[in-house]
Amino acid sequence: MITHTQNGAAEPAWMPVAIAERGVRRFPIGETNPRIVEYNNETNLAGYDDKIAWCSSFINWCLASAGVRGTRLALARSWLDWGIALERPIYGCIVVLTRDDPTSWRGHVGFYLRCDDEFIYLFGGNQLEEVRELAYPVATVLGYRWPQSF
Repeated sequence: MITHTQNGAAEPAWMPVAIAERGVRRFPIGETNPRIVEYNNETNLAGYDDKIAWCSSFINWCLASAGVRGTRLALARSWLDWGIALERPIYGCIVVLTRDDPTSWRGHVGFYLRCDDEFIYLFGGNQLEEVRELAYPVATVLGYRWPQSF
């Protein structure tokens, strides 16, 4: 499931799916974005609205749209038990972050874009309540994951 960009570089099949969703955002209270409900339908949050944490739902939806089975769970840290662990990130891999306490159940998940000495740049859902790119401190990374079948 690797596609190629115009310059011939390899690209995981789920990345164009994810990028095409850029700008999908949570609606104000009293309204629900049906697209985020679709994301949630790929997890144990089926039927839930856009007012809950949906970062893992987005990752599951993108992978499913590209023919890859994800965790089917809404918990970001569930990705730490999925696929294979990577020593170093590669474009499009799944990055699991801690949100506050590394021993807590709370976390965040997104697709790897790039990093520098201080920040890791992820593309994902529920990043400031929308699908977008966002930088996170490198120190918050818990792991990098890749589908078993690749």
